[in-house]
Amino acid sequence: VQLQASGGGLVQAEGFLRLSCAASGSILRINAMGWFRQAPGKEREFVACITLSGTSSYYTDSVKGRFTISNDNASNSVYLQMNSLKPEDTAVYFCAMHTSRVLFTIPLRYRYWGQGTQVTVSS
Repeated sequence: VQLQASGGGLVQAEGFLRLSCAASGSILRINAMGWFRQAPGKEREFVACITLSGTSSYYTDSVKGRFTISNDNASNSVYLQMNSLKPEDTAVYFCAMHTSRVLFTIPLRYRYWGQGTQVTVSS
């Protein structure tokens, strides 16, 4: 499975961005998708995840009410709509997928990773 993330950029505080991640390859194995981020000098942290069916999702507290994860099985894609962005959201964002039907927040549980896309929020 190969993942290609896109949609990052530079935005002012309170602005918005939409990240996209398209999967290709042995996608029939995939059962859940997630987004993580990593700021300079910090560990990679969980942002949001969603089941393949789209019926269940989970967010880290700091993005609840501002970010929305969604997916489109027809295009094998997962999205992250980010509204009301804050400077502390600045990071490289990674999409990830795994084969379990359980939602995970731990990076080690994800087998497949995209290359990352930079999100910079200016104050």
